[in-house]
Amino acid sequence: MENQDKKKTNPAIDEEFLMSMMAGEEKPKESVRTETRKESMLEKAVSKEKARAQKTSEVNYEKLFFTNPDTNARNGKSVYIRPEFHERLSRIVQVIAEDKLTIYAYLDNILEYHFQEFGEQIITSFNEKYKPIL
Repeated sequence: MENQDKKKTNPAIDEEFLMSMMAGEEKPKESVRTETRKESMLEKAVSKEKARAQKTSEVNYEKLFFTNPDTNARNGKSVYIRPEFHERLSRIVQVIAEDKLTIYAYLDNILEYHFQEFGEQIITSFNEKYKPIL
């Protein structure tokens, strides 16, 4: 008889719900699930948009950075870069540009884009920090 009483007194307990109540969360379990579903759907939509943007930007990237500049390395200055960056740049130029572009030309294009994109911010920051002597 004791075994039958024990079985009747053990109702199913929703531990997650009890823990959320103790923690002071007022949202029931269903709304939490709904929110996580909405978040996952938003993440999927964002990732699809990023994939589309990435496909279109691949074409733009090659047009922007894999063109020969008007100058050549002989007229430039020497700049030292980390060996691992040099390796990466070398592989990028070899594979994507099919060895038709020099590392100098690739870096020149990257820097040109950087100064066009962030030129105003660079000038503003420079002017804020530059204090003339006189």
